[in-house]
Amino acid sequence: MKATVIRAFGGTDVFETAELPKPEVKPGHVVVKVAASSVNTIDMMIRDMGEALPFHPPLPGVLGMDFAGTVEAVGDGVTEYSVGDEVYGCAGGLGDLQGSLAEYMLADVDLIAHKPANISMREAAALPLVGITAYEGLIRAGITADQKVLVHGGAGGVGHVALQLARHFGAEVYATGAAGEQTDLISQLGATAIDFKSESVADYVEKHTSGAGFDVIFDTVGGANLNNSIEAAKLNGQITTTLAMHEQDLTMVHMKGLSLHVVFMLLPMIYNVGRAEHGKILKAMAKIVEAGELKPVLDASEFTLEQASQAHDRLASGQAMGKVVVNI
Repeated sequence: MKATVIRAFGGTDVFETAELPKPEVKPGHVVVKVAASSVNTIDMMIRDMGEALPFHPPLPGVLGMDFAGTVEAVGDGVTEYSVGDEVYGCAGGLGDLQGSLAEYMLADVDLIAHKPANISMREAAALPLVGITAYEGLIRAGITADQKVLVHGGAGGVGHVALQLARHFGAEVYATGAAGEQTDLISQLGATAIDFKSESVADYVEKHTSGAGFDVIFDTVGGANLNNSIEAAKLNGQITTTLAMHEQDLTMVHMKGLSLHVVFMLLPMIYNVGRAEHGKILKAMAKIVEAGELKPVLDASEFTLEQASQAHDRLASGQAMGKVVVNI
């Protein structure tokens, strides 16, 4: 099969097209003919940091975690999937799990689900990693109907899914973004847009919550922005973040009685623990998509398997609006 591999770590000039053996099916797995794969920030981190990450793939490695495609072969013990089924998931691209930047990949059935019927392969490939992250983060924060939810980075990969899922759960949703395309997208997706550059945290907390603060905050920006989340949270509020790799003063977390949740959705893949939970979330999201309450946003650019490096460059540029997808 044709695949795009990296033979070294660091930069986008490490990609090259290669011929690799087509994976063989094994118990509890399916072989998928990949139609599309999306690029995530973690893909670029693995590409650049390599051996500094304990879950880096051996070289030459095939990156790509998200995919959508068609089942080509079914392993022993698999009863839920048949040859020809359209599926999607996040099941490779780290450790010894071959990634999705290839014509075929082997996927653990616990990490996949049937593709939503009403969206394209490209759209389905854009959803798994960001969707599982958003879903897990909201559930762990105990989201309920009628809460006021703030999503930081509402036009980003995780953010634009989180705000749609929060609306699905019945919340009143607000999201931060830069004025222009980002705030326009946030509004189009049904949330109240907040221009974080022109409005202070104190201003928008007063404006939208009468100074009480938000019930749930989903912080997809992380780092120093966690201080804004802490400031914007109500007493005994909930904060979920996807980026907590920094030193943080927790004094105000204590003084406001906040609960802080850190979501690192790759853990089941890395440690092969609790993988079935990802399959359950993908199944739940498929129903939400088919109900018309969740739709991934795709960047206007399109790339082929041979253009994986350009796809990585597009995401790194910060100019992409929506998920960057590679056609396989």
